[in-house]
Amino acid sequence: TGGTTGELAAAMDEAEPLGSGWGFVTLLIGVNNQYRGLGLDDYRDDFRVLLDRAIACAGGRAARVLVLSIPDWGVTPFATSSGRDPRVIAGEIDAFNATAHGVCDARRVRYVDITPVSRKHGREEAMLSEDALHPSAAMYGLWTGLALPAARECLRGE
Repeated sequence: TGGTTGELAAAMDEAEPLGSGWGFVTLLIGVNNQYRGLGLDDYRDDFRVLLDRAIACAGGRAARVLVLSIPDWGVTPFATSSGRDPRVIAGEIDAFNATAHGVCDARRVRYVDITPVSRKHGREEAMLSEDALHPSAAMYGLWTGLALPAARECLRGE
């Protein structure tokens, strides 16, 4: 199972010291907050802390941090079979993503929106692992293609 923002923070605490000279840091977190029904306000608070920690790991250089949006698992066959409403899932994910994007903008961190790709291809068998929920290597490849230009910008600039 994947982690929530709180679980990631706890794992980071356990791994301390993480250091502060990392050349590049990425963050994609929140889908399990939404999946487990955790609140948006808690997500916002936790995300701020995690993003600040990511910036600290990058030596205080926000320009060396890249955040990816939360993919929409509500379009997957797993979601359909679970009986959860895909429109509700989409709305909640949009709210979480808008929150993260706003925090990124305030901290001048690049944000890449992979959610549309997850929605477009999330029903395709080739884009999912055997559990019909988690992304396959092919889906990660699409996301990487979206993130690569922003990652290059992160590595070029300060």
